[in-house]
Amino acid sequence: MLERTLHLLALSGSLRAASFNTALLRAAAEGAPDGVIVTLHDYRDVPLYDPDLGLPPGVERLRAAISAADGLLIATPEFNYGIPGPLKNAIDWASRPAYRSPFAGKPVAVMSASPGPIGGARGLQQLKTVLLGMSAVVYPAPELAVGGVDEKIVEGRLVDAVTAERLARLVAGFAAWAPGARFDVA
Repeated sequence: MLERTLHLLALSGSLRAASFNTALLRAAAEGAPDGVIVTLHDYRDVPLYDPDLGLPPGVERLRAAISAADGLLIATPEFNYGIPGPLKNAIDWASRPAYRSPFAGKPVAVMSASPGPIGGARGLQQLKTVLLGMSAVVYPAPELAVGGVDEKIVEGRLVDAVTAERLARLVAGFAAWAPGARFDVA
C-alpha cells in the first residue's frame, strides 16, 4: 500500500474513438492498485507545433496536467516504425520551452497495442528515445507490447486475462517504483 495517493496521467498515442491503446489505458485505470488514480488526458486541442503561437490553452492544460502528475502512463500504436504524429506533436509542445519541460525528472511507463504480431514494439523504442531526450525517467522494467490486440480488446474492453495480468503487474510495479524515481533536473 502506498503512503499517499499516487496520481498518474495517461496519454494515448491514438486519437481514434475505438483506440486499442486508449482502451489499454482505461483498463490500467480500472485495475489500478489501491492508492493509485489514473486520469486519461485528451490532448485533441493541442494545435500543430508552431512557436509563433505562444502557449495555446490546450498546451497550457497539457503542461499543467503533466506537471501535477506523479508519473505518466503512455500507450501508443506504431505508425511506420514510429510514434503517431499527434502524440509526438503533444510531446514537442509540452517539452517547450527547452530546459523547463514538465517531462524532466518525471517517471514514465510505456506500453503499446497493435493488431500486428510485435505489438508496436518499434514505436515504443522511438518513444523511449524521445522521453530520455527530455530527461524523463523511463521505467526500467520491460514495457508492455500487446500484439494481436484486435482479439484481446473487444468493443473497447480488455478481455484477455494474460494481458490484463501483465498490465496489472506493470501498473503496480510502476506505482511502487515511481515515487523514488522522480528527481529535479537542474
